[in-house]
Amino acid sequence: MTQTDQAQDFDHAIKDEDIERSKLLLGIDAPISINEHHRQCSVDTIRQFAVGYGDDNPLFVDPDYAATTRWGGPIAPPMIHSSLSRKMLGDPIPDDIRKATKGLFSGVHIFVSGQDTEWFQPVRPGDELYGFGGMESVEEKTSEFAGRSVIRIRRAVRINQRAEIVAIERTILIATERKQSRERGKNMTIEPATYTDEQIAEIDEIYAAEGPRGAEPRYYEDVSIGESLPKMVKGPLTLTDMICFHAGGYGFGPYGIGAARLGYKNRQRAGKFYIKNAAGIPDVAQRLHWENEWSQSIGNPMAYDYGVMRECWLTHYVTDWMGDDGWLVRQHDEMRKFNFIGDTQVITGEVVGKRIENGCPMVDLEFRATNQRGVVTAPATATVALPSREYGPVVLPVPDQELRRKAVAMMARHNELAHGMHR
Repeated sequence: MTQTDQAQDFDHAIKDEDIERSKLLLGIDAPISINEHHRQCSVDTIRQFAVGYGDDNPLFVDPDYAATTRWGGPIAPPMIHSSLSRKMLGDPIPDDIRKATKGLFSGVHIFVSGQDTEWFQPVRPGDELYGFGGMESVEEKTSEFAGRSVIRIRRAVRINQRAEIVAIERTILIATERKQSRERGKNMTIEPATYTDEQIAEIDEIYAAEGPRGAEPRYYEDVSIGESLPKMVKGPLTLTDMICFHAGGYGFGPYGIGAARLGYKNRQRAGKFYIKNAAGIPDVAQRLHWENEWSQSIGNPMAYDYGVMRECWLTHYVTDWMGDDGWLVRQHDEMRKFNFIGDTQVITGEVVGKRIENGCPMVDLEFRATNQRGVVTAPATATVALPSREYGPVVLPVPDQELRRKAVAMMARHNELAHGMHR
């Protein structure tokens, strides 16, 4: 196959028809029918997930320590729902809409460009997560990097086996044309990062000063607007980091990727996801996260991380700061720039607000990941509930009552269908 043939094989355009068809899904909630990397939470699940993105907080990785905290045992890091989920049974998208939207944006590259998440309940060993949701918005835009693009917001409500809402996530999905990204070549002038011993020593100095707040409460009354949070560093990003992230908790995402025969079976199911490499071997489009040559085919000079990986880093920054007794209520983050292999991200932030919300002391943070080139790659904001000398310990937030009713109904339907399958 010639280079031209290969380009035609994966250079699929965004079609007007697909944009219009995608709007048929707006406002429809349906069960999320994907089994993620982990199907039931365990002490090992929590530890492996945290360690996979570089988090050694004993609340997550040391059950004996966690037993001494207000939680009485290990709880999972906030982003666990990217790794832990069971297929939810229920009433699917209506047949006419499902048929009309089949193959939507097939062969077009999809980026996860950020997320807005709210958390309501901790995830503990023995828990299972299920989910339901759908598309909230569809918008066509022209981007600097890729030209024509389509931005969709997908909402997922994550619930446990007791039908309690654990988290609500809104993910920003950007569909782009690989040909446009490659021909624009906006990022191709970026040189791979290199480091002197002195520069590595500076990075190590930040690592050496890091650590979770832990058992010492960070009281609301002791926090001041304008105060800076400590630095955190992530990097230089290596292929080893990517392997640790996959092995620790993320698996390979919701794409059905597997080795050997499982890979063959997935290739029969999702043929357009497999694109031949230089040796003529069909391999996953996802390999742009570890293969420079393939990443260059969409206009990037090197392989790069996952958006969800940086989201884990950003929540790590907040949970280290807030301590065992705090609660991350919500976080909004955006992946504005790529984080290439070799890049180093330094996370910095400050307190920008504090208030009492429904009787609970809340603190607002602004923070961001900045690479060694001085470019902000991932700006973020968060709201944290902190313990208070006046108001007492943190009270977990409560989801919308109508959504709670819907969660109970969805779980009841799942249990009904699951019981019928096992009779």
